[in-house]
Amino acid sequence: MNSRLKEVIQVFARLGITAFGGPAAHIAMMRQEVVNRRRWMDDAGFLDLLGATNLIPGPNSTEMAIHLGKHRAGWKGLLMAGILFIVPAVLITGTFGWLYKAYGSLPQVKPFIYGIKPAIIAVILFAVFPLAKASVKNSMLAVLGIISVIAALAGLHEIIVLFGAGALYAAFAYGKDRLLLIQPLLLAAATLSEARLFLIFLKIGAILYGSGYVLFAFIESELVDTGFLTTQQLADAIAVGQFTPGPVFSSVTFVGYQLNGFSGALAATAGVFLPSFIFVALISRIVPKIRTSKLFAAFLDAVNVASVAVIASVCWQMGSESIISWQAALIFIASVVLFWRYPKINSALIVVLGSVAGWMLYML
Repeated sequence: MNSRLKEVIQVFARLGITAFGGPAAHIAMMRQEVVNRRRWMDDAGFLDLLGATNLIPGPNSTEMAIHLGKHRAGWKGLLMAGILFIVPAVLITGTFGWLYKAYGSLPQVKPFIYGIKPAIIAVILFAVFPLAKASVKNSMLAVLGIISVIAALAGLHEIIVLFGAGALYAAFAYGKDRLLLIQPLLLAAATLSEARLFLIFLKIGAILYGSGYVLFAFIESELVDTGFLTTQQLADAIAVGQFTPGPVFSSVTFVGYQLNGFSGALAATAGVFLPSFIFVALISRIVPKIRTSKLFAAFLDAVNVASVAVIASVCWQMGSESIISWQAALIFIASVVLFWRYPKINSALIVVLGSVAGWMLYML
């Protein structure tokens, strides 16, 4: 086994266990590992992969992990990064699914989540600033970044923000006569009949744009509205996705187990993640060529700015929901100070310390 593949295994095995907080936090932790600590690439290269990832359907942070594995260690790295980032979350979520089906309730984890969220916001902030600096190459991109933040905070769907920013900047840079027309991939969705869970979640994984949280709206439409899953089961699946590490999409393992036991969990998990490997494998061949075209490069520059803007808006929303007490504010400030004092500190350590502090302060 070569040294690069070993690095990929080490990084994503650890992130699969410690990456809490949703896609924005996962991407921030990946940046700290591959840009800050290990120097696999610079911020510009990381941004190109992030922008490309945001333009394809599926779970963003999982696809980013797959991209980074491919960049560092080729096709073996692609597979290992994706599998190692996904499997720990799936195993943990599957265990919760079994406990829930057997005993009808979830363990009490609120005290730990209480401290994790403020710490994660600090992790995201320290990733956003350098990425923003690398992405804003001129005044027009700076204006687009501000507009994208406002649009994302106003609730405009992130895929509209990303494609809109790209098209506007391409028009600005090369004129209306050379405007790049972008059409998102539209896949027809078959109606649910007696199809296997694998096909249901394969479809969801292939057409879902945006963050992992959009997943739950699809599950509601596919399984709750049709009577296969209860609203309470969906709510509990969302809770599991919030307090387990790794991709939020691992919640489908919980859902699959409720519907059809172990085989249901396996089918749902395989279905929802398979498109990510396929899409990244295809687009990984295209990204290097994009930079050779001035028009496509301009489009990607704007998408990169918009991607950072979307992450910043997520950070703001998380902060407004999580930092609502002096205890949470204290954990956030302490996390920021630690990052400021020790820039190369492992973000997983910040998350663990935040969790312990949350458990201690929650009792006060």
